[in-house]
Amino acid sequence: MVLQMGSPAPSINVETWVRGEPIAHFQPGKVYVVEFWATGSEPCAAAMHHLMQLQERFKDNGLEVIVVAAHEGALSTVEARVKLDAWLTEKCSNLNFPIAFDHTGQMKKRWMEASFSGEFPTLFVIDVDGRIAYIGHATRLNEVLTRVLNGSWRTSDAAKVADSKRIAEREQALTKSINRRFWAAVRKEDWETALSAVEEGSALMPDDINFRLAQAHLLLHRMQDMPTGLPVIRQLARDAIERNSEHWLLATLDQLFGPAHDHSHFPSHERFALGKELAEHILARNPLQGDGHKFRTYPAVARYYHESGNQDRAIELIEFALKSLDSAEPMLDELKQHLLPDLLQALANYKGEEVCYGALCAAPQSNVLKARSQGGPRRKKA
Repeated sequence: MVLQMGSPAPSINVETWVRGEPIAHFQPGKVYVVEFWATGSEPCAAAMHHLMQLQERFKDNGLEVIVVAAHEGALSTVEARVKLDAWLTEKCSNLNFPIAFDHTGQMKKRWMEASFSGEFPTLFVIDVDGRIAYIGHATRLNEVLTRVLNGSWRTSDAAKVADSKRIAEREQALTKSINRRFWAAVRKEDWETALSAVEEGSALMPDDINFRLAQAHLLLHRMQDMPTGLPVIRQLARDAIERNSEHWLLATLDQLFGPAHDHSHFPSHERFALGKELAEHILARNPLQGDGHKFRTYPAVARYYHESGNQDRAIELIEFALKSLDSAEPMLDELKQHLLPDLLQALANYKGEEVCYGALCAAPQSNVLKARSQGGPRRKKA
């Protein structure tokens, strides 16, 4: 479960309490600050004194501060406990809140990893109803606590912005880390490791289509693992249709009919059934009668109809895509010149004869990639 603002706070199950009275559960009506902390972190040391001040300032308002030592590196449990005890004795002999110790990794997993939090210290503010009101660092804690205690924080725009920004920053960092592992594996053609990386990304960020596409591509086109890959592409198609997202629909259709992929090993009936469903949803979003930019969507749909044997439909869609290049909506000439050769080549291929658009002509080729490598569409001679 992903933890964010409004999520129920996980339970506090730790190995032991090294300072203060143990806290078994969050009591309704109280506000808690739960900080995940490590002795080896300089910011953690500074944060400890700040937390002591906050506990003193807000104790009469029902605040309870809890610190969880859950990141003591590669030390054994006994060594970590000894180190923690020595540090607290030397640095914080006058603590006014309890310290929990957890070396199992369970607290870190349920709280830190579930909230995409990777840095120590990270703190969680728990509202009076046992829900998370804030996840982050202590820089905004004074403002947050004041508003949590008076009940105005969690519904505020500031709270929503802070949570969205935190999640976006963490997802960006996770994406960068996973991509590094993925591309390192791809360069070695280590498809299993590459697949493991993108599956982790899909699990952590199911709304990121790039991980989902990479997973399908590896299984279907690199590893040719149909038993595993077919359920993945089926689910991707279902999600694309449910979201009614043009990007998701087109990207999924490309996995099934994209000219850069070899589909010879793909079960034909499954491929065309999924293609039909995706193509119909794309056309429902951007019908022939509408004024949308057909050049963005129709070429992919035309490829499906071409391969399924409906040449008239494929030709009709490409002709509409060509007409949309001259629509009333302004288009950069540079973009038009970039799109025109591929559209014209597709039309020539589907018609099986030379076609022209203004001064540009194209003769049919066995495939578009081959046509472009041989020069593609050419200008008519004067």
